[in-house]
Amino acid sequence: MTRVLITAILALILTTRAVFAQTASDVVWVQIEAQPSLSAAQDRIRAYSARLQDVNGFSLGGGWYAIALGPYRREDADQVLRVYRREGEIPRDSYIAFSTAYRQQFWPLGANLLNLPPMETDPAQPENTAEATPDTQIQSPIAPEVAPQEQAATEATPEPAPAPEPEPEPADETPREARQSEAQLNRDERMNLQIALKWAGFYDSTIDGAFGRGTRNSMAQWQEANNYDVTGVLTTLQRAALFDQYNAVLKGLDLQTVANAEAGIEMTLPLGVVEFEKFEPPFAHYAATGDLPARVLLISQNGDRASLHGLYDIMQTLEIVPEDGPRERDNDSFMLVGIGADFVSHTQATLRNGEIKGFTLIWPAGDEERRSRLLGAMQQSFARLPGTLDPAAGDNENQSVDLLAGLEIRKPKISRSGFFIDANGTVVTTAEAVAECSRITLNDETDAEVVSRDAALGVAVLKPLAPLAPVSIASFQNATPRLQSDVAVAGYPFGGVLGLPTLTYGTLEDIRGLQGEDGVKRLALNVLPGDAGGPVLDAGGAVLGMLLPADSGTRKLPEDVNFATDAGAIRAMLEGLGLSIVATDNIGNMPPSMLNEKASGMTVLVNCWD
Repeated sequence: MTRVLITAILALILTTRAVFAQTASDVVWVQIEAQPSLSAAQDRIRAYSARLQDVNGFSLGGGWYAIALGPYRREDADQVLRVYRREGEIPRDSYIAFSTAYRQQFWPLGANLLNLPPMETDPAQPENTAEATPDTQIQSPIAPEVAPQEQAATEATPEPAPAPEPEPEPADETPREARQSEAQLNRDERMNLQIALKWAGFYDSTIDGAFGRGTRNSMAQWQEANNYDVTGVLTTLQRAALFDQYNAVLKGLDLQTVANAEAGIEMTLPLGVVEFEKFEPPFAHYAATGDLPARVLLISQNGDRASLHGLYDIMQTLEIVPEDGPRERDNDSFMLVGIGADFVSHTQATLRNGEIKGFTLIWPAGDEERRSRLLGAMQQSFARLPGTLDPAAGDNENQSVDLLAGLEIRKPKISRSGFFIDANGTVVTTAEAVAECSRITLNDETDAEVVSRDAALGVAVLKPLAPLAPVSIASFQNATPRLQSDVAVAGYPFGGVLGLPTLTYGTLEDIRGLQGEDGVKRLALNVLPGDAGGPVLDAGGAVLGMLLPADSGTRKLPEDVNFATDAGAIRAMLEGLGLSIVATDNIGNMPPSMLNEKASGMTVLVNCWD
């Protein structure tokens, strides 16, 4: 308590002394702490310097040491004090102090900032006196004296009219005028100035709208690099030039505010490269108008959290959202960034009052600066208008299962079938299905990895990367089946379009290959490529083998001639991997409805993605 009281009394004395000794136009500081020892003050200064600019240390006398930010003009100090106190960067009892409150400076080492002139004049370069004529002022030309005879000759022979002089450039502000115009900037405008300086490579600190030493130095460096007088205070014309540089990357995009009443969205759009194309709920499409392959979608629909989360999942199945990139989702909003080889897409949507609204920007890869700047402008300008897009809007004649609201659904490189062989969700499929895949999915939802792949046998074993609970698992048949007995293949012949596997019926023609090779069964049934990898079942639902893909070589067999890897060969491969399986010797006869139910529970869609 005593220490706090001493500190308060000391601060009051120093502040009072400073008020009488200085005026509001002099150099000021933001004092944030006072410590009773040099080592304690140095420790605190190092902590502050790690996150703040303009940190200084001064002796106060009596064994006390002050930590202060500065030097600042008074209005800049007020801004620093207000911003840093609000953000919790400095203590709430920090205050404005004057140089007379301090003695010798001990931090930074070797610095001596107590003898600076008042900052009402240029902190980097003294302002010209009132008698001096600024270089930017335009002087009127003085006409030379002319003799009477020359004047008469001139009047007798009129000279051609002189060419009009070019309009003089507007005079720039003096440093004092620049400070006055700068003082009129609000906090957002000051922050935007720091953003532009940071973009230009001259400012590398916090965007806080407080013009301290770091911001002043960056202004001076920008002035020097652009052949202006180095003052550390940008004039109105210089600020305009800086923002012209900053916005040059957006030239040609023709950014305009667009109010789409049907979608209930208003925002800035690059109408120089996109134009409205069509409505396909929940999207309003803006397509590219030229060589730049840019696109914009406005998202607008009624819904709740379930609708929002469903849209989040559906968007990730579209070609316009590549699989690589960050994803975020909470209760009432989501963000999707898809980074592809040719383009980058950014999608964001928010649920508010039963309305889901947002947008997608699709932009060519390799143009990141312009994309990020445009995205920022779109995000900042986004506004919700009344109403959402009519679900009945759009072109019903061009609908397709491969399209969602006019957008192509991402398709796998190969779609094949497989089947579960244990309760852990381990899957057997054809080796062809998982060759050269960047990603493998089971039933479009669960990622999987290859445990083993035997190209000669034509079989691959997959392990899901997330827990799965199969409805049913394969029971491998040990007994030798009768020739010409009924068999069925369960699979996804249309790549999952139907949503569930289908059964294709046929007969067992031989328990060996065409040349008598073991480990292969010959079947008589008509299948499609998507069926490959599916289980071949006997009439009792036991697995006789796995359907192999059709031979793609020069040999052309009848369409109903197909082959399956024998159950015994698959079983030996699985046991070699240490996997437990279910086997049976029972040759039963199951009703078609039960057979279909059992087959559907064990059969899985296997997709291979680029």
